[in-house]
Amino acid sequence: MILGIDEVGRGPLAGPLVVGAVILPDPKPEWVSELKDSKKLSAKKREALSELILKEAPAFGLGWVFASELDEVGISEALRLACSRAVKSVQKLHVPFSQIVIDGKVNFLSGTKLSDYVTTVVKADDLVKEVSAASIIAKVARDKYMCELDSKYPEYGFSSHVGYGTAKHMAAISEFGISPEHRKSFEPIKSMVEFERPGADVSVVKNTTSIGKKGEDATASYLESKGHLILARNFKTKLYEIDIVSSYDGKIYFTEVKTRKNHSGLYAVDKKKLSKMQFAAECFLKYHKEYRDLNPLLAVAGVNGDFEIEDFVVIR
Repeated sequence: MILGIDEVGRGPLAGPLVVGAVILPDPKPEWVSELKDSKKLSAKKREALSELILKEAPAFGLGWVFASELDEVGISEALRLACSRAVKSVQKLHVPFSQIVIDGKVNFLSGTKLSDYVTTVVKADDLVKEVSAASIIAKVARDKYMCELDSKYPEYGFSSHVGYGTAKHMAAISEFGISPEHRKSFEPIKSMVEFERPGADVSVVKNTTSIGKKGEDATASYLESKGHLILARNFKTKLYEIDIVSSYDGKIYFTEVKTRKNHSGLYAVDKKKLSKMQFAAECFLKYHKEYRDLNPLLAVAGVNGDFEIEDFVVIR
């Protein structure tokens, strides 16, 4: 008898990691032929098959690791924990098995007494029916959990994206911040949390080309000469960045620096870049509440090849 194992929820920015473990009936009923990778099934079909598996399989188990625990132990250990918990649920039912098949290349049971029984198979969720069943019950259980979160955190739309980093989800995070269901150890949330942390140094300098850095240094000096207080340099996550954030006369300036050897880089800023600058400004203010009373402005500094400020224009 084969014990099939598969995980769901490795990559989302929110919600639990879930591992399914299933032993199928022997002889196998007709519906087993319909089992395949849960991602290749419609939600309706997954739910129907999950119901059959839970009703007729002699043994199954689910192992859960929620966001807070995942943040503490990391994704690799979380996979081991969830797998171990799923297998222990099956073992409590005292249904014998002679082989364990885990989807992928990693033996999550290595170092345990069951390690020698494990075979790892790439795409096992589509090749081994027991693993297909495990992927289906884990997917349905996790999706149900994420849908239930809608009543608790309706602003995030968890039922539609189930925690993955869609544009809609990222927009919600930008507007409302993070919930207890979000994974603080996953980027870009990790960077957001770091910038939100009290006492955090917001003057983070990223790796830039020497030309770009000299242009930014020149712009920072220019702004300081005009009375600006530099609040941040190269504020950046995977979602957004802004070269210089400064305050002056009750206003907060988000400045994009464009350096060109032969001319000012002012006209290198297009509508798409402006949209990204606007998003960056909104996110900075979201996670730096102390500056919210300042009037936000977007600006562009055009720097020439001699690292002189040729243009400094407030866009909006």
